[in-house]
Amino acid sequence: MDADKPVCGREPDSQYVELAVEVFAMLADATRIRIILALRDGELSVNSLAELLEKSPSSVSQHLAKLRLSRFVTSRQEGTKVFYSLANEHARQLVSDAIFQAEHSLSSNPRHHHAEAGACVQPADTICTSTSTSTSTSTVAKGTLTPTPLG
Repeated sequence: MDADKPVCGREPDSQYVELAVEVFAMLADATRIRIILALRDGELSVNSLAELLEKSPSSVSQHLAKLRLSRFVTSRQEGTKVFYSLANEHARQLVSDAIFQAEHSLSSNPRHHHAEAGACVQPADTICTSTSTSTSTSTVAKGTLTPTPLG
């Protein structure tokens, strides 16, 4: 039966399991999660990211270097500035799903399950953004995250 066939390396003994562990280890840092959230709408320079995250540019650069080596982000240079963007939609989705899972740890009835409250029902169709109307600095770094549809 087709249901018993392994699909894309998702069986427990797959070679990808160890790589998945490395993916989660790379994301086991709040600053790197915040960088991915900040890049969800497009590319940003190191200085822009540092300002948004309220971190030093050198600290942000170190995190970006790790994310680039792990192929979460890509970079391009324009003059003296380096701009970073997400390498693919998987990083965005992985962080979105992690936020949804975090909501489950706080409530048996998390907000993203309430379509009538403006949240999406399926995490696969969503990304987390802030409901705050304040500056993006406090939004990404410290804001309340709620799921909204991907655009």
